Amino acid sequence: MINYGRIAVFTENEELDLGELNFLLGLALKDGKMDDDERHVLQMIFHKIEEAHVPPRVLERMNEVRERYGICK
Repeated sequence: MINYGRIAVFTENEELDLGELNFLLGLALKDGKMDDDERHVLQMIFHKIEEAHVPPRVLERMNEVRERYGICK
């Protein structure tokens, strides 16, 4: 399970690279599923990150994750 307070370091500079995104996704899916709390944390991160410049591949991956796991924009 991921916790926003524990991973806030990823959003301090409002940047996220593909490795960090995949790491967070791995934490969320460690037990093989994504629960509502994990969706919420990723949604908060995505919301904050999108305000900053995001490389196209990272934005594409964020959208894939949103679609697959039902994370609202």
